[in-house]
Amino acid sequence: MDVITLILIAIGLAMDAFAVSIASSIIIGKVNKRQVFRLSFHFGLFQATMPVIGWLAGRTVLEYISGLDHWVAFGLLGFIGGKAIYESFNGTDDNHQRSDPSKGFSLVLLSTATSIDALAVGLSFAVLNVTIWYPSLIIGVITGGLSLIGVLLGSRLGRRFGKRMEIIGGLVLIGIGIKILIDHFA
Repeated sequence: MDVITLILIAIGLAMDAFAVSIASSIIIGKVNKRQVFRLSFHFGLFQATMPVIGWLAGRTVLEYISGLDHWVAFGLLGFIGGKAIYESFNGTDDNHQRSDPSKGFSLVLLSTATSIDALAVGLSFAVLNVTIWYPSLIIGVITGGLSLIGVLLGSRLGRRFGKRMEIIGGLVLIGIGIKILIDHFA
């Protein structure tokens, strides 16, 4: 597989993580360096790991996963997006406790939801007899970099437009989940 094709695949896989990075940092508001690192690192790590898992799993597991992967991604993104919208309406001041999607279970859910499609890519690499380690590294690095840019961009939007952007961030997460369903059924 040539490098240009690999980079295009990595950029395609990273788009969900980029959009979710923007939405997550809008929800957070003013992000600190630790939050920027956590989001971009975990999105890149999960995006690099899922092709390896898909590659190792082979065809036997695909039959079981392919029927549910789109529903899992939709459910995870819908849950986090709905929670963000709900929390934007609760608390009238800027000092209310916001959930931080760069921590704990929310981070794992978002990282998993944005990288499920990479699992299928890993499986296709196995079918094509492509060695997985180099493509996996490229996919992870590109996803981490685009996620970093997304977090910084979303933080600026969130600080500038406040709660409206928090609602939009939640709607974007839900929209990405719906897009995953539509793509699967189309």
